Amino acid sequence: MTTLQKSADKNAFTEALVAFSLAIAAAILVKLPSLFGLDLDQNESFYIRNISLFVLPLLTGYFVWKRKIESHTLILLVSAFSLALLFANSYPFEQGGDTEALFALHLPIALWLIVGVAFSGGKWSEVSSRMDFIRFSGEMFIYYVLIALGGVVLVGFMALIFGTIGIDIEPVFESWVLSCVAGAVIIAAWLAEIRNELAGNFAPVLAKLFSPLFAIVIIAFLGTLLFTGNELIMDRDVLIAFDLLLVMVLCLLIYSISARDPEATPGGFDVIQVILVISALLADGVALWGISERIAEFGFTPNRVAALGMNLILLVNLTWSAVLYIRFLRGRSSFQALEKWQTDYLPVFVVWAAAVVIIFPLVFGFQ
Repeated sequence: MTTLQKSADKNAFTEALVAFSLAIAAAILVKLPSLFGLDLDQNESFYIRNISLFVLPLLTGYFVWKRKIESHTLILLVSAFSLALLFANSYPFEQGGDTEALFALHLPIALWLIVGVAFSGGKWSEVSSRMDFIRFSGEMFIYYVLIALGGVVLVGFMALIFGTIGIDIEPVFESWVLSCVAGAVIIAAWLAEIRNELAGNFAPVLAKLFSPLFAIVIIAFLGTLLFTGNELIMDRDVLIAFDLLLVMVLCLLIYSISARDPEATPGGFDVIQVILVISALLADGVALWGISERIAEFGFTPNRVAALGMNLILLVNLTWSAVLYIRFLRGRSSFQALEKWQTDYLPVFVVWAAAVVIIFPLVFGFQ
């Protein structure tokens, strides 16, 4: 790797770190008022007026940092946000009134143009800069929708797997949903900013975004299961949910592998991938245990056998993936070995799917 490439990689890592730090800061900032008794349920008006002020100043800060904004432009940006904060919290709005609603709708629009000034690096007077910002805004919206869809999938899996041990996570999610919405704005903006690096390669980037989140969810589930000692409920829907979760983890792994430079040295994200794979392996073990209990108690059914087979196939794949990835981290194997394993294993899924399609109806009497 050349010195220029190393410098570019370092800059990309620094930028990603700044973006994620600001996203976390935005999420915490949204949650902060509740520590002072301003809960969302009882103070909806406060959040409606101030929601854009939890996020857009931080997003502006990202562009101030990246564009190295001059001091006179920085003063303009700080003044604009300060005035917005003053108006949002000093006007004696009638709660639920028309002017408050109009204020809440139009303040983000006005502040978004302030973000544009920072985005342009203080060159807002130039037509090309304004057009770049319009293009950026559209691409950011698309990335935000994709992140939101991924978030919906993640939350859906969380609800399903925690439901298997009788825990309702909806109240927890509801208390943090606004924070997640705020943080995602920063991430979407960062993705739109580095769009040239993502051309034709966005799916692996999404995989990198959600890999640590899925790992956290699985680890939290396993920890909760162990701590509470709740009995695992393994009905048909749960079996399907577990298999979908593990397949999703495998897809995240494969997409992340496809996005990685095979010649690059092991890094922090590789460690995250190993944690994800090992946590998925543990979850697969839990699922297999639950399926085995169901079969022992109630006998064989098409759904249970299909789930058992898929979990065993995933167990083999994830086990050897973990071994190869750990070897790679320790410098005892190449990254190409992991790539070869994943591509060589694909026919196994095809054969199993064909068996379910052709053999299962015959074995189980078309039930």
